[in-house]
Amino acid sequence: MNIYPPLLKDTLAGKKKFAVLIDPDKYTIESLSRVVKLSVEAGIDYFFLGGSLLIRDNQSQLITCIRENSTIPILLFPGNNMQLNNQADGILLLSLISGRNPDMLIGRHVISAPYLKASHLEVLSTGYMLIESGSTTTVNYMSNTTPIPSHKNDIAVCTAMAGEMLGMKLIYMDAGSGAKNPVPMAMIHEVKAAIALPLIIGGGITNAEMAKAAFSAGADVVVVGNAIETNPDLITSIAGVR
Repeated sequence: MNIYPPLLKDTLAGKKKFAVLIDPDKYTIESLSRVVKLSVEAGIDYFFLGGSLLIRDNQSQLITCIRENSTIPILLFPGNNMQLNNQADGILLLSLISGRNPDMLIGRHVISAPYLKASHLEVLSTGYMLIESGSTTTVNYMSNTTPIPSHKNDIAVCTAMAGEMLGMKLIYMDAGSGAKNPVPMAMIHEVKAAIALPLIIGGGITNAEMAKAAFSAGADVVVVGNAIETNPDLITSIAGVR
């Protein structure tokens, strides 16, 4: 499946995308089936699959469930290199460019590279930027990095530009799972104005109005996970504001 070229083309055309984030620890086959059904009906663009921790070994079963009920592309959103799975369509190969932890910048990628090279997965190199959200998130703790302060737009802009110059295909700004506050709209706007890459925004988006604001500020892809776990009907309303 060819994922990046159509995404880049749609980004240049101003077409917005919506991704539903599936944390394997939060879903059973039964609960995922409902989310997939709603996602198909709403015409979402992607499933992102992964989490900072994986306690359950059910990733393959969840991918099979999605496959049997939809043709929506599945992109791995791995918290670590134990979350690789050749049954998906592609992978967001995250380099945590907002932090200074060498393991998250390149170390784990070296370990994963042989597997990814031999797989059929489409690899999308992604400059991952963690943004301060008003609380300590799981990804903040697990990555052992300091988020970019939410009021430091200049740091976010320069970090995103550096990621683009280093050859990243995507920039992903994330407030983190269960964030108290989303990525600020002013920061999204300034970062988008500084780069030509597709910009993904996630974390702390809990309703359609917030998603619409993120799109208006410059997000090309909005990702929602936690809020959908508790209220799957949000899929329909958020898909409608693209």
